[in-house]
Formats: sequence, structure tokens, C-alpha cells
Amino acid sequence: SARLPHATTEMLLLFETPAGFSLFKVKDEGKLEDAEALEKAFSTPEGAKKMVSLKAFTKFDNTAEALAAAASLVDSKLGKDLKKFLKKHAEGETLALADPKLGGIIKEKMGIACVYSSGVMELMRGVRYQLNELVGGLTDKDIAPMALGLSHSLSRYKLKFSPDKVDTMVVQAIGLLDELDKELNTYAMRVREWYGWHFPEMTKIIADNMQYAKSVLLMGDRARAADHDFSGVLDEEIENDLKDAAMISMGTEISEDDLNNIKQLADQVVSLSEYRIQLYDYLKSRMNAIAPNLTVLVGELVGARLISHAGSLINLAKHPASTVQILGAEKALFRALKTKHETPKYGLIYHASLIGQAAPKFKGKISRVLAAKCALSIRVDALGETSEPTIGIESRAKVEARLRQLEGKTLGVASGVAKGKPDVKKHDKGRSSDTPALLTAPKSYNPDSDATEKKKEPKSEKKDKKKRDEEEEEGGDEKEAKKAKKEKKEGKEPKSEKKEKKSEKKEKKEKKEKA
Repeated sequence: SARLPHATTEMLLLFETPAGFSLFKVKDEGKLEDAEALEKAFSTPEGAKKMVSLKAFTKFDNTAEALAAAASLVDSKLGKDLKKFLKKHAEGETLALADPKLGGIIKEKMGIACVYSSGVMELMRGVRYQLNELVGGLTDKDIAPMALGLSHSLSRYKLKFSPDKVDTMVVQAIGLLDELDKELNTYAMRVREWYGWHFPEMTKIIADNMQYAKSVLLMGDRARAADHDFSGVLDEEIENDLKDAAMISMGTEISEDDLNNIKQLADQVVSLSEYRIQLYDYLKSRMNAIAPNLTVLVGELVGARLISHAGSLINLAKHPASTVQILGAEKALFRALKTKHETPKYGLIYHASLIGQAAPKFKGKISRVLAAKCALSIRVDALGETSEPTIGIESRAKVEARLRQLEGKTLGVASGVAKGKPDVKKHDKGRSSDTPALLTAPKSYNPDSDATEKKKEPKSEKKDKKKRDEEEEEGGDEKEAKKAKKEKKEGKEPKSEKKEKKSEKKEKKEKKEKA
């Protein structure tokens, strides 16, 4: 807070009221630093009058003048009326006020020393509390309507939106356009069904609803079809087909009264169609004024539907690109999250021409790129000051380049000019090379196939083997006989006899147990 100057000059307090500007002379500057002392002083009218006294007051002549003064104070600007008032009453004095920015401007332009501090704010609070007593002739009944009127005027003034930037018109227009399309379709189908009883062949000949309704109005009874010229409504070929069909029609005869009712409905269809064209032109001009960049990217209808769905252009600007991408597909998104399936790749943005140009497999990628560019464009439209769609044109060019890049990749692969190394497929034992989509059954282990074939040996070798085997057997018997002789000499029993004895003992034990 700024230091208060010594009392070589008077300190004046600038106070704004709904009725006019007022200047109060501060009598006791020493108490400004003491908040409690100020609170006590302003608790009574007498104490307030000891602290400050009214030096000058200028009244606003009308609401417009009050609004201009209030608006300039809100923007921290020095208005003409305030400048005159200060020049007359505060030149050469020290001015205490609530807005330091305004104080700086006053000091710069008028050379009046200005003070802003917490003490000044407390002083302001006290003056506001005892205003009726300090300014003679002002009562609550006088100030209340002035304050109310000024607050309403100031609120209107603060809404500094240009009429061209009001997005409510777009929201209403797109809503009406969608409703008109539904109504027109219902009415047109009713005309076809109703007049079809009289002239059923005409439904297949004329496909366009507008042309059908105009033809019904022009022709009336099918018997008079040959007398009318349909060149202003239909092509020559269709006109000839219609006249030929009218001659051999299978429809029923209808009365003049029925025909008049059908004509009235057809007239409604024609007038609604004409109004729809007019409304579309209006929506087009509004969108070019409100959101030129968004319009360049996605078109008038899709842009208007996005704004309508979000509520306003500012609300749409607050959305991230990921939300803009699926705006309008909330039901599908939450269903996907609930069932743990894939989330939707696009919402209202799907109807944009750039996504329509993309191949089905690239629609998701292009919608993501387009949504990112849309999010930038919307923010420029909502918060920027330029009315030229420079960002939109640049963004559209980038999205188109991305689309061409994706399509170029697929063309390269199709023509066999793929960039980089070719993809080497991993070998899978479970899949056959001819039909890789089908899993082949794994083969079971066959141990017989592991056995090796026995080679045929010559007869001479077989004889030699037999002899060797016989000799080995004879040699073995001789060795056993020699061992038995040695054991007898030493007084030991041969192993064969021991075994026999053991077996005999076991047999005897088993017999005893059984007995």
C-alpha cells in the first residue's frame, strides 16, 4: 500500500453512487492506518461526520449518463464527466480512491496525486454505511431504484456480443430444419398415398416429392393430364410417361371435393419445401458469420448440429478433440463401456464430407484427425477476433493430405511396391501352408515308426556266433564245477547247496504255520 502524504494538501475521497459522483474531505488522516478506530468512528452518524465531510457532489442527469460513467469506471477509464468534476474540485489535492489503475490514469492525465491503501478501502466501507447521513437529501427510497436501474443497464452493457456472433439463432435454425425435414417427409408420403388411389402409376414415374406435389396441383384429375404442360415441373421424358400412364390408369375415380383436399395438402408440401430452402440459406449465412473455420472443415449442417448438441459455441470450444469426435454417440459409448466392447469412433462428425470420402477402414483415423482440427477451429471461432477462415482452410488441407497419404499406402501395397522389408510370416506348426486359416490336427506319437530295420546277416557269420555262444556256456559250467571242488576241500558248503537248504527251511516253516 502507498504511503499517505503529510498534511500539506487536503485529502479528498472519491466515492461513486448510483445518483452521481461525490468528493469527501478526510478530516482525520491519522486514523486511516487503524481499521478498528475507523470502524468505531463510522458506527454512528456523528462519528462519521467527524471523520469526513462532503465537499462536492455532481448528479447524473439520466440513466444513460449514469451507465456511461459506471461502464468507464468498470473498465478503469477516465470519463468526461469525472474529468470535469475532478478538474473543478480536486486540482492540487490528494485523491483517495478504490481503483489503483484509475488512480494511475488520473495522475498521468491530470497531475493529481492519488492514494490507494487498505485504510482507504476501510474508509470507503464506512462512507457507504453512513452515505444517507453524509450526503444530504439522499434516502434509501431514492437510491434503491437508481441502483436497480443502473445494475440492469450495466448488465446489458457487459454483454458485448455482436449480433452476428449470437449462436442461439443457429441452434434454433438447425432444430427447425430437422423438424421440417421430418414433417415434409410425412406430408409428402401422405400426398402420395392419398392421390395414389386415383393415379397409382404416378408414384413410380415421379420419384421426387416436390415434383410430385407440384404435378398434383397442376394436373388435378388424371383425365386432364393431356391438357396440361408439365415442362416447368418435369423433364420431357417423364412428362410423356405420365401422360401415357394417365390414359390407361387403374386408379379409382374421386370427387372434386376430395381432389381439393389433396391439393391443399400438396400446396402445404410445396410451401414447406420452399421455406426449407430459405431456412437453409439463412443457416448457411449465420454459420459463416459465427463459425467460419468450423464451417470450412465440416460444412454448415454438421457444424450447426455440433453447436446445437453442445448448447453453444463457447460450450463446444471447451470440449477436447476426443469429445468432439464422438459427440452425438453418447448412447453407443456408454453401452460399449458397459458391455466392454469397442467404443464408437465417430458421432455427428461422421456426416462430414471429408469422412464420407475416406474408405471404410480409414474412417476412424480420419475422424480422429478431423476432430483434432475441429477443436482448434472452434476455439478460434469462439474466442478469436478474426472473421476470416484461415485456420479452417489450412486444417482442411492437412486433413485432405492425411487422407491421400493413407490411400497412397494402400495403393502401394496393392501394386506390390511396399516400402521397407517384406513381412516375414512366422512359422506355425499347427497351421498348414495351403490353408493357414484352418488349424490342422496335431499328429500322435507312433513308437513303432522309431524302430530300425534289422539287417540280414550272412549264414557263415550266424554259424560262427552259435559256436562262440556254445563255447562260452561250456566254459561257464567248468568254472562253476572248479569253485564247488575248492569249497569242499576247504570245508565250506557250495553256494548252490546253501540256497537249497534255505528254501527247504522256508517250506518247513510254512507247513508248521499252516498246521
